[in-house]
Amino acid sequence: MSAADVSADDAAPKGTTRSIRVVVADDHPMWRDAVARDLADAGFEVVATADDGRSAVARTRATVPDVLVLDLELPGLRGPEVCAALAAAEVSTRTLILSASGDHQDVLDAVKAGALGYLVKSAGRDEFLAAVHATAAGEPVFTPGLAGLVLGEFRRVKTGPEVDDRPIPELTERETEILTYVATGMGYKEIANALFLSHRTVQNHVQNILGKLHMHNRAQLVRFALERGIDPVEPTSDSPKRVAPS
Repeated sequence: MSAADVSADDAAPKGTTRSIRVVVADDHPMWRDAVARDLADAGFEVVATADDGRSAVARTRATVPDVLVLDLELPGLRGPEVCAALAAAEVSTRTLILSASGDHQDVLDAVKAGALGYLVKSAGRDEFLAAVHATAAGEPVFTPGLAGLVLGEFRRVKTGPEVDDRPIPELTERETEILTYVATGMGYKEIANALFLSHRTVQNHVQNILGKLHMHNRAQLVRFALERGIDPVEPTSDSPKRVAPS
């Protein structure tokens, strides 16, 4: 693939992957085994694998791993349905979709159902492993270009019937600005560099935003920002630029 939107800053320090527990769900045996092997070779603990959607739900609920690496097209239950089932069961596992499809509707469906990130299967091994690290840390991960598609789609449907109609709590100008960067899936250090702030300052602002919105993690913030059509920034390889509102 072109590299995923995961920076080296998001990857865990060397030697810390043993504590990251992963379930791999894919209906293609060779691909599933290869992904599980790459994870194990990199020091992750693969606690289970699954070849269909119902098994993915059952084994994730039974083991409660840090990360579920989930194929989009599974027999029985599709990826978004698996995400929705796990969310309904209040399973704390974070889900990274690993799919052959880069279609923006597939990405949208997965994120709305609860997936934290979405990576295409053309990803290189290093990008994939970094994405699993980032997902375990609660960092949203998207293949380049897909984050912008998701943001645009959520802006178009923000007045639809599924949009949460809670009022947006009052945020400071800086908190609102940081929320627009969080919505792109950028890591703390990337946001800090873009805004000329310290890594700790960005973390503190994000914690304040979480408190004001009564949320618990960055994945919830991303979905809130997308659903609200909060004026996002589009990440680029150089410096982020604002996307004109639709």
